[in-house]
Amino acid sequence: MKDRLADVPVFVLCGGLGTRLREETELRPKPMVPVGSRPIVWHIMRTYAHHGFRRFILCLGYKSEVVKSYFLNYSSMNSDFTVELKSNNVHVHSVDHDQDWEVTLAFTGELTMTGARVARAAAKYLGDAPRFAVTYGDGVTDANLADEFAFHLKGGKVGTVLGVNPPSRFGELKLDGDRVEEFSEKPEFVDSWINGGYFFFEREFLPYLSEDESCILEREPLIRLAQDGKLDMYRHRGYWACMDTQRDLEQLNKLWASGEAPWAV
Repeated sequence: MKDRLADVPVFVLCGGLGTRLREETELRPKPMVPVGSRPIVWHIMRTYAHHGFRRFILCLGYKSEVVKSYFLNYSSMNSDFTVELKSNNVHVHSVDHDQDWEVTLAFTGELTMTGARVARAAAKYLGDAPRFAVTYGDGVTDANLADEFAFHLKGGKVGTVLGVNPPSRFGELKLDGDRVEEFSEKPEFVDSWINGGYFFFEREFLPYLSEDESCILEREPLIRLAQDGKLDMYRHRGYWACMDTQRDLEQLNKLWASGEAPWAV
């Protein structure tokens, strides 16, 4: 591929309050809520890395110090090390993990909305990259992100969004009068697509954004981009899940514990 995936900046939105998961987010931001023994943001980054991406910019806000501490101490927490207590010198004996990632921790404001977080972080850390990725810090998938990136390049649009059609949270009843004709437990929305996150954008998208903290990515920026005919959708019929509630978290942990988590790589 002409574009080196390792050079594509991936902006991960990690600054929200996670109010619907309040029992888990009182002391940490939602992307740091663990699935298994790792924060969900680690699982997301691992998926990107599996497909060749390695440059991450985490857009921080609420309890940013928790995310900073995790990555600042990542090597020592995942390796054997010796600390000289008098000098506080630390010697890491071996790197006992395979994460060859470059991670930038970017504070983008305590109450900043999603679009403004991307705009503020990109202003500092996009550099001269011609295009970049954006995703949320609470959704996992088995989508082939390298294929989506290739689709984005081929389409020639300013933006591409991963479209997913997950099963409904509720069962569906098809009726003939009062008679139940068909009972479907949590049917898939075969012809309905929702925003699964996992975006790719050309840098031409930046003028659609604003650093004003009220700028919401999913509102005016993406609505205008679609109205301008510059947004494509990459269809993904495989696994996708968003950790919105305690029930979602329990389901993700159950899948991880089974050893058959669809997003695991």
